[in-house]
Amino acid sequence: MAKKGYWIVFYETAPEPTVRAAYSALAKPAVEAAGGRFLAAGKPAKTFESGVEQSAVLVKFDSVEKAIAAYGSEAYQKALKVFNNAAKRDIRIVEGM
Repeated sequence: MAKKGYWIVFYETAPEPTVRAAYSALAKPAVEAAGGRFLAAGKPAKTFESGVEQSAVLVKFDSVEKAIAAYGSEAYQKALKVFNNAAKRDIRIVEGM
């Protein structure tokens, strides 16, 4: 059985609300159509060690390959064009244990 894949998205800065709404309207259905399930989103409830207060999003996929394919999908790429680097963020795809 393939190990699960996860998108972990960290927002160093936040996009303008109108950009966030337009991006989300395209990104959420694109990610879900690719099999992604949103598990968590928002500011941290509590921070430890470096104490960074960055918003984060966690999305689960059935495999790392599906997580990578979702990012490269035509539908998600359309969402990225709307986002247009509106915020400084980092997206990491990691394999489940």
